[in-house]
Amino acid sequence: MTDSTEIVELPKTEIQLLSEHIAAKRSDKILSQILHGDELTIAVKRDLLVETIKFLRDDKKCAFNQLMDITAVDYPQNAERFEIVYHLLSLSKNHRIRVKTTTDEEVPIDTITDLYPTANWFEREVWDMYGVFFAGHPDPRRILTDYGFEGHPLRKDFPLTGFVELRYDQQQKRCVYEPVKLTQDFRAFDFLSPWEGMTDVQLPGDEKAVKPKFMPEGKK
Repeated sequence: MTDSTEIVELPKTEIQLLSEHIAAKRSDKILSQILHGDELTIAVKRDLLVETIKFLRDDKKCAFNQLMDITAVDYPQNAERFEIVYHLLSLSKNHRIRVKTTTDEEVPIDTITDLYPTANWFEREVWDMYGVFFAGHPDPRRILTDYGFEGHPLRKDFPLTGFVELRYDQQQKRCVYEPVKLTQDFRAFDFLSPWEGMTDVQLPGDEKAVKPKFMPEGKK
C-alpha cells in the first residue's frame, strides 16, 4: 500500500493577484517588488516615479485613489542617501501599496501634487526634515520648523542640539537667534542610581529589604 499525498493549492489572495498584475504591466519599470504578508512594496527609478504612481492611481485593478503619506529614510552611507517612501490606499479595493525611490542631497524628486493635492504638505515636510527638494512643487516652504531654522533635523548627521536656539530678548523686545550654548553648571549626574547598575551601593530604603531564606544557586 502506497501513501499518496495530494497537494492542494490555496487560492491566491487579492494582494497576490495585485502583485502579479503590477509585475505584468510594469515589469520593465520596477526595480524590485516585495510581497510580505499583506504588504506590497515596489521600488522604482527616480525618473519613473510620477509615471508609476499615475499608473497605480488610474489602472482599474489598482485604483490607488488616495495618498496616505510621504516620508523619507536617511542612509548616509549610500551614494543616494535618501529613500523617499509613498503610501497609497485603494478605497474601492481595500488594499495598500508602498512605493520607494532614492535620491541624494542635490537631485530633486518630481512633485506629485498634480496627481494628489494632499502631497503638498507631505512634500513640504520631507523638504523641511530631510532637505529633499521636490521639483515643480507649488509652495516649497518649510512647514514644521520656523523661518530662521538652519539645516534639516531628521538627517542622521544633524546634531541633536541643533545649530541655533531661539529666545525672547527683553531689551530688544523681539525674538533673537543665537548659537547653541550647552551650560554644564546645572547638570546633575546621579551615579548612585539603581538604573545605572550601581546596585552594590546601599541606598536609602535598602535596610527595609528582607533577604530570602533560600537563594537560587549562584546568587547571594
